[in-house]
Amino acid sequence: MHNPTESKANNDFMALEQIANEHGLIAAARELVDRMRQQKLYPELFEARKMLHRVELGLPPVHVDSIGSHGNKSAATKIETSVQDELDKRLLDACREVGGGLMRSGRLQEGWMYLRAVGDDAFASEAMSQIEPTQDNLDLLLNLYVHEGINIGRGTDLCLKMRGTCNTITMLDSIVAMRGRTDQQAAVEALVKHVHQELLANLIADIKRRKPDVQEPSEQTIGAWLSLVPGLLRDGTYHLDTTHLASTVRFARVLDDPQVLRLAADLAEYGRQLHAQYQYSSEEPFADLYPMSLAWFRALLGEHVEAALRVFRQKAESLDLQEHGSIGIETYADLLARIGRPGEAAKYLMRSMPEGMRPFGVAPSLIELSSASGEYEPMKDHAKQRGDLIGFAAAVLQSHHKSPSN
Repeated sequence: MHNPTESKANNDFMALEQIANEHGLIAAARELVDRMRQQKLYPELFEARKMLHRVELGLPPVHVDSIGSHGNKSAATKIETSVQDELDKRLLDACREVGGGLMRSGRLQEGWMYLRAVGDDAFASEAMSQIEPTQDNLDLLLNLYVHEGINIGRGTDLCLKMRGTCNTITMLDSIVAMRGRTDQQAAVEALVKHVHQELLANLIADIKRRKPDVQEPSEQTIGAWLSLVPGLLRDGTYHLDTTHLASTVRFARVLDDPQVLRLAADLAEYGRQLHAQYQYSSEEPFADLYPMSLAWFRALLGEHVEAALRVFRQKAESLDLQEHGSIGIETYADLLARIGRPGEAAKYLMRSMPEGMRPFGVAPSLIELSSASGEYEPMKDHAKQRGDLIGFAAAVLQSHHKSPSN
């Protein structure tokens, strides 16, 4: 019996061999690539592109060891460095095409196997953005966005929308602390915006229920609405899970963006007015969570800066080093650096950090602060006093480098 599928396959095989015989290996390999691309057979497309690029560079289409070379690396065919570099470049482009195609078709894990080698998170994020999140693929999306770090901000936003604030805070507690500052900020910005929007909406609804004829404030902030009903929160009233509020304010200390910092300050102002039973303690120097956080956010916004510096310096100099370590010292130095005083921050760290005490890593390093301020002599002197040749060399070499960012 005639089988049309088998006949077509035989025709494909014959056509490919005919192209190879009449037009050469490159033409045949390109034909194979085109067919795999049209059929969206992505893993096969990668293998086809691999053969094409090898042939284009004068290499055998498939790398094989001769029978006599098994176990003998010196007998294996060696590729010139320039050829290998070009092959690697073309194969990375193949990974990009194949990984992107797999992700856009919903085969996320397979796609990431190819895109991980490319190292272009923005491209991977764009490919994933075309996938509609569902309860079936949510775990995989969050794993790629957050755990693999493709787009932590988008992953946090997705978790907030589909799993809620509580699950998102749990996720951030376990993941974000291990990420760099940029990733932390992306995640926390999503959380702060979400929590602020929810709290503000709940607060407005409550006030309008209590005072139907209330005149809306000119500023749509939590603080402005609270001012319309003085003492609203004194009796234990709240408009959002108070543990979620506390966690969000705690996370928000990493923020730098002024717009989001204002939202964080608004949240802290709400928290500051809550009943005493909801005034949760936090780790030093933010044990008094809401007032200290509010001072921190305002200082980063350029408001009441000297007052904030006084209170955080007092904390730095009064906290017991045996009980709390250097967290107070580092937090004060971090605040100095983030309000544009890196030179002061470096000098304070050098003067106050006990020798041999392991830092928490809250503040920038001395070399980062020296680079930011352009002042290297204090670090050089400090390194000499402590017999730190590596630190001294870092200051000397960095001070002579043309680009302080490197």
